[in-house]
Amino acid sequence: MKSTELRDLDDKGLREHLATARKNLFGLRLQHATGELENTAGLRSAKRDVARALTVARQRGIDPTQKI
Repeated sequence: MKSTELRDLDDKGLREHLATARKNLFGLRLQHATGELENTAGLRSAKRDVARALTVARQRGIDPTQKI
C-alpha cells in the first residue's frame, strides 16, 4: 500500500493495516525459514510495507504497539 493511501486511512484503519502487515511479514519469514518461500522479494516488500505504516503512525503520534 502506498504512503498516500495509508495517510487517507483513519487511526483504527491504520492500526488494522499495520497488524495485518506484521502478520503477513511473520508468515513470510516463517516460510523462508522452512524453505517453502519461492519468491523472496516478497520479504522485502512486506518489510517496507510495515515500515511505511509505522512511519505514518509515528507522524500522527499513534502508538503502533497499542492493541486494536
